[in-house]
Amino acid sequence: MAGVETGTITTDIPARMDRLPWARWHWMVVIGLGTVWILDGLEVTIVGSMSAALKPEGTGLGLSSADVGLAGAMYVAGACIGALFFGQLTDRFGRKKLFLITLAVYTVATVLTAFSMNPAWYFACRFLTGTGIGGEYAAINSAIDELIPAKYRGRVDVAINGSFWVGAALGSLLTIPLLDPQLVDPAWGWRIAFGLGAILAVGILIVRRHVPESPRWLFIHEREDEAERIVKDIEHTVEEETGKSLHGVDQTITIRQRKTISLPLIAKTVFTLYPRRAALCFALFVGQAFLYNAFFFTYGDTLTTFLDVTQTGWFLAIFAASNFAGALLLSGLFDTVGRVKMIAGTYILSGVLLAIAGTMLDSLTAVTLTIFGAVIFFFASAGASAAYLTASEIFPMETRALCIAFFYAIGTAVGGITGPLLFGRLIENASEAKDITGIAIGYFIGAALMIAGGIAEIVLGIKAEGQSLEDIAQPLTAEDQPAHA
Repeated sequence: MAGVETGTITTDIPARMDRLPWARWHWMVVIGLGTVWILDGLEVTIVGSMSAALKPEGTGLGLSSADVGLAGAMYVAGACIGALFFGQLTDRFGRKKLFLITLAVYTVATVLTAFSMNPAWYFACRFLTGTGIGGEYAAINSAIDELIPAKYRGRVDVAINGSFWVGAALGSLLTIPLLDPQLVDPAWGWRIAFGLGAILAVGILIVRRHVPESPRWLFIHEREDEAERIVKDIEHTVEEETGKSLHGVDQTITIRQRKTISLPLIAKTVFTLYPRRAALCFALFVGQAFLYNAFFFTYGDTLTTFLDVTQTGWFLAIFAASNFAGALLLSGLFDTVGRVKMIAGTYILSGVLLAIAGTMLDSLTAVTLTIFGAVIFFFASAGASAAYLTASEIFPMETRALCIAFFYAIGTAVGGITGPLLFGRLIENASEAKDITGIAIGYFIGAALMIAGGIAEIVLGIKAEGQSLEDIAQPLTAEDQPAHA
């Protein structure tokens, strides 16, 4: 029966993993796992930048502005379902098996997108691509947090999640030559862009094959010998790379091993033992999902529809660079200043600035709107990245991937599906009225949700900086489980 205990072991593996100094081996983990966000950024930006190229009947697919919003919603809906489906499999069958499968799903779906023959095929491929990306979020965040030492977990997680914007910048710049009819046939440019995403995914897959399974997952699922071997190999590699001997550890944890953890037990854990943490994650994910999926999925359409921009790539590249800079430059503060102060500050500040932008839409040009957006999302990107960090570190290890998946799916379903649909409709209506202020309501809703997320962090936030994952939330299988948290 699922969830039946099979034995008890005492292990020092979590303490040994957390005491490791930073080494080249950790960079291999970052490159192999973290680069998935570059793919996500590439996907989202290509769709946003190429909205105009997808509209003509002859060279594109005959999409309307509402269809562009629908395509964004289909992608996000697929990500929600993929996160839930693959998330439970990640907790059940292991991190490595699933982060290889989900990347393969993404790659195949992206190739199929390049061969879209009509809107229905395109929408279906966007859904399948989202399914792979959603599964990646669950598998990758859980694996990264379990392989990176506690001292560096915050900055690494925030910076990696922020690398979405490296892909966004690449996607923006790629679309410039691909959308130039003097260089590339308009019927082929957008198809080539999707094909390039698949090529990048294959390269990531090659690196990812060398990333080991999470030792934390292994020792809970009766594979402690394999976990011990992997940790010894990591320790040996780190000692060779740093030239320093590792000190011993005294801290241990006693685990009641299980082959699988039942879904009812996971649900009970999240909603009975950790209701405040569940509420916090919901608020953070809804805010960032609405803000990003509404604004960014349709930003290219806003520029072309209201501000007479023909090549959106340069504007989106600047916007993307600011987002990555924010996540990269602010990431270290989440380990030093602390999670609560930084998450609350970035959410509230970006929300206030977005509300101000909404009141000024009629006086902004393409350049000034992009500058305004760059400032807003410099802070928002770090906060949004920290939402994934929060969900991945404040719940027990056995539920980690599914918890990430659950809050990503619920938050994204509320904010990420409604956002593109609402903005697509707002743009279409405002275009008919020839009045850009018609989309301001979307800005105000996004601002309110971000500010609410910041307030939730102040009230419910967890000071997790520098702490072992097992101290933040004891495994369900640990002896002496706390009654609540």
